[in-house]
Amino acid sequence: MRFTEIALQGAFIIEPDLIEDDRGFFARIFCRREFEGQALNTDFVQQNISFNRSKGTIRGMHYRVRPHAEAKIVRCTRGAAYDVIVDLRAKSPTFMKWAAIDLTAENHRSIYIPDGFSHGFMTLTDETELTYLHSSFYEASAERGIRFDDPSLAIAWPARPRVISDRDSNFPYIDHTFQGIEP
Repeated sequence: MRFTEIALQGAFIIEPDLIEDDRGFFARIFCRREFEGQALNTDFVQQNISFNRSKGTIRGMHYRVRPHAEAKIVRCTRGAAYDVIVDLRAKSPTFMKWAAIDLTAENHRSIYIPDGFSHGFMTLTDETELTYLHSSFYEASAERGIRFDDPSLAIAWPARPRVISDRDSNFPYIDHTFQGIEP
């Protein structure tokens, strides 16, 4: 596996090394030793799947607060998504910065998202599916979110959203009093 740290401190693109033959390929997408070698969280307790019928669907921007903050590994297993993360860690040098990566079934990439980040995505194709590994069990009381179109972040989405839930479209904008979160 190849780990490439992106512009936000502690977040990584993970690309598998494909071993190919006549049958297709085989690749490792998680290895505790390799993740520990990058000083990444390896304690994942839950795996989820997100299926999205329509191109232009936005999910996000979600995060969780202590004591249920979580690291995630997200991978697209079908279709394509524009995956966005925002660093909300109060003491981070990349606080309030965002980064995006295309996750597709064809490129086999994953993104490692540390505790203290907000996460969301826009589907680039119909019938897009993503899988998530979570380092914390789901706890509804810890769920938070920020608006996908918050002007203070100015996220450059690749298209205008076509589908978004009421919950996600009603998350608050970040205001001048936001001091960040502790992961």
